[in-house]
Amino acid sequence: MLIPLSDLVQKYKLNIKGILHVGAHECEELSEYQKYMNPNNILWIEALPDKVELNKNKYPYILIENAIVSDKVENITFNRSNNDQSSSIFELGTHKEMHPTIHYTQQIHSQSTTLNNILEKYPNFNFNLVNLDIQGAELKALKGLNNHLHHVDYIYTEVNSDYVYKDCGLIEEIDEYLSKYNFHRVETEWFHTCTWGDAFYIKK
Repeated sequence: MLIPLSDLVQKYKLNIKGILHVGAHECEELSEYQKYMNPNNILWIEALPDKVELNKNKYPYILIENAIVSDKVENITFNRSNNDQSSSIFELGTHKEMHPTIHYTQQIHSQSTTLNNILEKYPNFNFNLVNLDIQGAELKALKGLNNHLHHVDYIYTEVNSDYVYKDCGLIEEIDEYLSKYNFHRVETEWFHTCTWGDAFYIKK
């Protein structure tokens, strides 16, 4: 997280009830999250099956789902990168120029799902913060939340100002979509001179 959660909590007096974290990787944020809530109030989503198993073995008490998240259910190709963290449903765009050592090593043919579908399995899960880190598919994930966005107060998401991944959602598109639900971007942090970074939205 380029913008520390602790800074956001202090600056905006956040009242976090639960977290939906999409793009778990190795649950690096868990220690930070646990400062504010019980791990049972966090639902992790991760596309790579071996990462899900790794997290289950390391943190047997967490809630985690293996899923490729998009805005619809369809057959899809998920591209795994040599660093894992750049894996995406999209082909690499300007990412290749910014990070030339990173490339795709495997194609996983599977089926995508929506966050709305996943949340149907957890009818009692109460969350008001969504954290998205899924390499250009963040806008698709938000569209797949449907009416759940009405009950969310905060969104922390990776954003792109250029096509870091081909056909990825751009930051102005995320701004426009979230404005329909009365969210306003209050923080933006870019990674050095790159055209990707993190943004934080609060519902007004």
